[in-house]
Amino acid sequence: MTITRTSNTITTRDGTTIYFTDWGHGPVVTFSHGWPLNGDAWEDQMMFLAEKGYRVIAHDRRGHGRSSKTWHGNHMDNYADDLAQLIEALDLHNITMVGHSTGGGEVARYIGRHGSDRVKKAVLVGAVPPQMVKSPTNPGGLPMDVFDGIRNGVQSDRSQFFKDLSAPFYGFNRDGAKTSQGLRDNFWLQGMQCSIRAAYECIKQFSETDFTEDLKKMDIPTLLVHGSDDQIVPIDAAARRAVEFLPQGRLVVYEGAPHGLPSTHKDRLNADLLEFLRS
Repeated sequence: MTITRTSNTITTRDGTTIYFTDWGHGPVVTFSHGWPLNGDAWEDQMMFLAEKGYRVIAHDRRGHGRSSKTWHGNHMDNYADDLAQLIEALDLHNITMVGHSTGGGEVARYIGRHGSDRVKKAVLVGAVPPQMVKSPTNPGGLPMDVFDGIRNGVQSDRSQFFKDLSAPFYGFNRDGAKTSQGLRDNFWLQGMQCSIRAAYECIKQFSETDFTEDLKKMDIPTLLVHGSDDQIVPIDAAARRAVEFLPQGRLVVYEGAPHGLPSTHKDRLNADLLEFLRS
């Protein structure tokens, strides 16, 4: 089966419809979103960069947002292959790939599986690599019962779970934090657009996948941005370790920033992305 496309979707070789947003003209920047969100999670960065002369493209991962609610195929290799087919269908080259959280793992796995021939640079924001779960080879990771708790939350009452999760996601549970109810509502809305099957299965993918070998293959300039107060993907087991495996990695720490920093610290991130793109 060949890849087919419309103005804002492609149908992959296994028949999955992947929705994408494609704005602007110029050098290409792709965006891979976190769990359980969709491509709209990047709207602040996309609007900013499109206005600065870049072509910005964000897709909804399979099972998420407006893409097919697939029963099968909700695993990291397929996520990376779906992205590869989108890049192929749009004939993209000299890309800067940007990924947040699970999307950072997707970017790493894309390069691990498909190489960097079409990729110029990469940015990993609050990203899950090299591995989240604690294991003999990853003693600084989070214990499995953390992720079992997430699975239980999704299965038992995912609507309430997403409402509750939005507080630590954006750091709104910290003393003195100025809460945006609108931002919390938007997190819930995007989360509920994800199918329960995809939301449940993706937990294993973002927590247990080992991206170490993928990081070693990222032979391009790679910027890591991570909040020091990330309660979802703690920095010590993530970016501080990931940068050690990257051939050309550089880590920028946002002091006190939460996991959802593309929204809470959008002006700073936008400026850093633009500087990195122009460098």
